[in-house]
Amino acid sequence: MNVKQLRSFLAVAETLSFVIASERLHTSQSALSMAIKGLEESLGGKVFVRTTRSVQLTPEGESLLPLARKLLADWDSVHHELQQRFSLGIGKVSVAAMPSFAINVLPNALKQFRALHPKISVQVHDVINEDVIDMVQIGQVELGIGFKPYPASLAFEPLFNDQFVAIVPPGTLSEREDRVEWEALLEHAFISLQKPSAVQAYLEDSLRDRNLVLKTELEAHQLSTVGKMVATGLGVSVVPALCAPQMKALGAKILKLQDFPIEKPVGLIWHREREQSAATRALYDVLRTVRPLDNQHD
Repeated sequence: MNVKQLRSFLAVAETLSFVIASERLHTSQSALSMAIKGLEESLGGKVFVRTTRSVQLTPEGESLLPLARKLLADWDSVHHELQQRFSLGIGKVSVAAMPSFAINVLPNALKQFRALHPKISVQVHDVINEDVIDMVQIGQVELGIGFKPYPASLAFEPLFNDQFVAIVPPGTLSEREDRVEWEALLEHAFISLQKPSAVQAYLEDSLRDRNLVLKTELEAHQLSTVGKMVATGLGVSVVPALCAPQMKALGAKILKLQDFPIEKPVGLIWHREREQSAATRALYDVLRTVRPLDNQHD
C-alpha cells in the first residue's frame, strides 16, 4: 500500500465515481483503476463493489476510509514540514562556541543569520574550547566554533588567527607603554588556566619552542576569573585577543607581546562523518564570513 493508492482510494470513496475521481486527480481512468487494483491486491480483498451503474464501498472499504484520511493528513503534514525545513522556512540549529567568540563575534553573525532566516531557532552553547570539541564529537551539536581541534574525526575550517595578548594590572608597567617583552612579563606572578586547557597547552608549547619556561603561581578555570585576578593585582597572564574586551571591562590592562607573536587559528568545527541539516549549513555559510573587530586588543 502506497500514498498514490491511498489518494486514489480516497478520491473514489468520496465521489463514488471513477470518472469524477480521475478528474480530481488529473489522471486517466485506467491508471486510477490500476491503482485501486494494486491497493486491493496488497490488502488481500475488495474495497469497492463496482457495477456498470454504481460504485459502493465494501465493509472493509468503509473501515479503511477514516484510516486513509488520517494517514494522508499525517503524510501531507510531514511532507510540508520537511519541505519547510529544506527551504529554511522552519528549523532549529544548535551551535557550541567558546565564550570569547560567543560574546564578541557570534551576536553579529546571528543577527545576519536571523535577518536571512527568521523562522530558524538557534541554540547557543557558550562553553570552553574543550567542551566545544566534545559536543561536536558526540553529536550534541552539529557545528562548533573554537580553536583548531586535534581529533581526526573532526573537520576544521579556519576563520581567522587570534593573536594572544598580555594582560597586566593597571600601573604595573608604564602607562605610556602598549606592549611588553616576555622577559619583563615573566618577572611577575603568572596566572594560568587550569589544565587540560587547550589555550594553556598551546601557550606553554609556544614558549617551550623559544626556551622560555612558564612558571604558574595561580590557576583558574575560566578566563573571566583570570582577568579579575589580574585586575586585582595578583599577577599577569596571556590570553587570546578575542577576550580583550572582557579583560578590559574587568579592569585589566591589555598589552601587545613585543618579542614574538603567539597566535592560534579560530574556526568552524564539525564531524566529518555526520550530515548537516539545511539550517546548520545555512548558519555555516554566514559564520564563515565573520571576522573579529580589528581593534579588539587596542
